[in-house]
Amino acid sequence: MRHMYRLLASVREFRRLCYDVKYMKTARLEPGLLALFRAYVVVRTMGLALVAMVTLPKVTLLLDSDILVTAAIYLTEALFLLGYLSWPWARRKLGRWYLPVAILVAAAAPIIEMRYIFSVYHVSEALDFWLIFPFLTVPLIITAWQYSFDEVLLYCVGTTLLEPAMVALMATARQTNPWFDGGMLVVRMTFMIGIGYIVSYLVTEQRQQRRELAEANRKLIRYAAAQEQLATVQERNRLARELHDTLAHTLSALTVQLEALSAVWQPETPRAQRFLAQALSTARTGLDETRRALQDLRAAPLDDLGLVLVIRNLAESVARRGSLKLQVDLPEDLGNLPPDVENAFYRLAQEALENIVKHAEAQSVSVSLRQDGAHLTLVVADDGRGFMKGVTETDERFGLRGMRERAAQIGGTLDITTRPNAGTVVRLSCVVKDKDYD
Repeated sequence: MRHMYRLLASVREFRRLCYDVKYMKTARLEPGLLALFRAYVVVRTMGLALVAMVTLPKVTLLLDSDILVTAAIYLTEALFLLGYLSWPWARRKLGRWYLPVAILVAAAAPIIEMRYIFSVYHVSEALDFWLIFPFLTVPLIITAWQYSFDEVLLYCVGTTLLEPAMVALMATARQTNPWFDGGMLVVRMTFMIGIGYIVSYLVTEQRQQRRELAEANRKLIRYAAAQEQLATVQERNRLARELHDTLAHTLSALTVQLEALSAVWQPETPRAQRFLAQALSTARTGLDETRRALQDLRAAPLDDLGLVLVIRNLAESVARRGSLKLQVDLPEDLGNLPPDVENAFYRLAQEALENIVKHAEAQSVSVSLRQDGAHLTLVVADDGRGFMKGVTETDERFGLRGMRERAAQIGGTLDITTRPNAGTVVRLSCVVKDKDYD
């Protein structure tokens, strides 16, 4: 039974390897890879053309047609690769198969071309090795640059097995005596595996450094955002204190004076009495609005209660002020969130709910906050009068620009769906990377 389990595990591992090879693990190409590939094709074509111009006049041609066939193969390969590597449509259409096809052509063509020549002319073993080896090394480096060491092994074994297959095909198709040295193929494959391992190791280290750098940049951005948020909170608290000591006190004193005036003075005309009552009502309303604005200006509720309770309290307060039917769908706890994310969700919910009270003329409102893995989504919806779609792009009366800016600051997306007399839905989504926010 143990051997059966091992056999099944080996089969699963082989299927996984075949799947990885089939889809080549990634469709995203490394930066600069295609440019290097095109440069290699150009240099190789020019070099072979120069060698042909120098050596062909000195060579006694056995079969002129063979030279023409070889030249046609060279030219076809070069034109195909240059066009293929410069054709964006092929990359979009083939996806993951785009680069493997180019590597296959660039690796198989030299073997086919050289073996065709070897089947006509006598070539020494050393020349056999060194003529093909450089042309296989560059596609090998590209393979190691883009893929893992498993694909490098597949490339080395595949190119090694292709050569004896070509030798057998030439022996069947032509009345010649082609040959190959198996030992030389093993030596060449060993060299290629070594080169591929070195390149693959260096590229893996480079990718790891890039990931670490990206992570460091992400944490730096988080830290800068947290510092900016801290400075914003401090400035808000300072403004709240200043307004409390000036405007709130002034309105409070004005309200007291008007109440005292209303108690001791009985105007003779109803019109004067009405003006006094209106002034007192306006002063009281202004004082209430100022106190509410001061409370909203401070960020203390987030620190004391957390995002979930703050949004619940905010929604209930807005529902009471606007005489709205309220439906809430909030989780019990969201865990530890970045301060900038918490503040952005709180401020956007606050802005959306205030818009409902001031502009929507709604009868009911719903607020939901959900976390699905790394995705955090806030939805505020009402059944009010809505507005034209163009308002979201041109009219800033509802604070839409500020809402979009808050969403952009945390890398989130803001979606506003509305129609006249059909309500409005405000949806904020954000991806929270992890829970390590130091």
